[in-house]
Amino acid sequence: MQRIHIIGGGLAGFTAAITAAESGALVTVHEAHHTLGGRARTAEGPYRTNEGPHALYRRGPHWTWLDRRNLLGPTTSVPFLEVTRLRFRHRSALRRTPPLALLRLSRRSAARAPADTDFRTWATARIGVEGARAAAHYTAVALFHHDPGSLSAAFVQERLHRAGALPPEARYPIGGWAQVIDRMASRAWNLGVRIETASRVDAAALDTLARTGPVVVATSLDAARTLLGDPALTWASGRTALIDLALRTRRGDAFAVSDLDAPGWIERFTAQDRTLAPHGEQLLQGQFPIAPDESRATGTARAEELLDLGFPGWRERTVWRRDALAAGRTGAVDRPGTTWRDRPAIDRGNGIYLAGDQVAAPGLLSEVSFNSGIEAALLALKATENPTAPSTPIDLKRT
Repeated sequence: MQRIHIIGGGLAGFTAAITAAESGALVTVHEAHHTLGGRARTAEGPYRTNEGPHALYRRGPHWTWLDRRNLLGPTTSVPFLEVTRLRFRHRSALRRTPPLALLRLSRRSAARAPADTDFRTWATARIGVEGARAAAHYTAVALFHHDPGSLSAAFVQERLHRAGALPPEARYPIGGWAQVIDRMASRAWNLGVRIETASRVDAAALDTLARTGPVVVATSLDAARTLLGDPALTWASGRTALIDLALRTRRGDAFAVSDLDAPGWIERFTAQDRTLAPHGEQLLQGQFPIAPDESRATGTARAEELLDLGFPGWRERTVWRRDALAAGRTGAVDRPGTTWRDRPAIDRGNGIYLAGDQVAAPGLLSEVSFNSGIEAALLALKATENPTAPSTPIDLKRT
């Protein structure tokens, strides 16, 4: 029997590994680092910050996939009292409610939003210039892009509709995303998957692996482009300044602050999961998209402005801080005239398949990794059954 090789031990990689192993295939996962998880790692230590996706959306495909396999584990949602502490910066002031126009637009299904028109033009025709601007900036929580209004209307509207859903779709794995990865790795191991850490695969090693069976490259698109030597493996993504803070607890702090004057979001994650920081402290994580020509300092300055509004006295209360820059690590964005189907294809030919959050699969944020991991595994399984037959893409669910 041929062996299926998975390069990358993150969400996409383990989704592919479990899918293939459940069908009886021999599977090996090659992870370059000493620890598993990819961008779904959770930092060790007293402050359990996530390096990847921050929430599961309960109506999404990966929620169902994980739940059916008892891999979700304990999750939590934002308590109602904390929901009432969501704040918005609008016209330079902190407000309790967003503009009514934004609320009206968030109720609209994405089905009627065009893919070939930018969101700013489409939304302005429906709710006016100011409302469209606020709506575009609100979607930064699910886009990580400095100019959401310039992207496909269909792409942005789907994210606005789901991010603004009531009751909220977001659920949070207690203890961070590492808990989910650990359960997925255990499931894979119990299915007979061989898991090799500190196993870096280069082009020569890839050629050797491909001679023994199909290979699923479940890495970032940048890493896949280098590994496969294929300059066509590119797609637009975001560039985002990240800030993690641990503050001494203070009554009355906001749960989250959404910047409607510019793309940005900062959230108190211990509001829903107290295990992420020591007793008496709270963990905040923020994301502030920046343009290609802007420095990380620009995003950090905007973060501090938002902190001044939503978390008074935060500088004196800070006990730990970490700043970072995420470039091309925040998933795909679709420009006008494109959809997820136009992204780099999962089937690369010659028994090589791609999985990850920037390839041709539908979904929101990490859902793309799950969907592409499943399709890559199914195509790899088909290739093991008939190595000489041309592959046929799976018809993924439309979104």
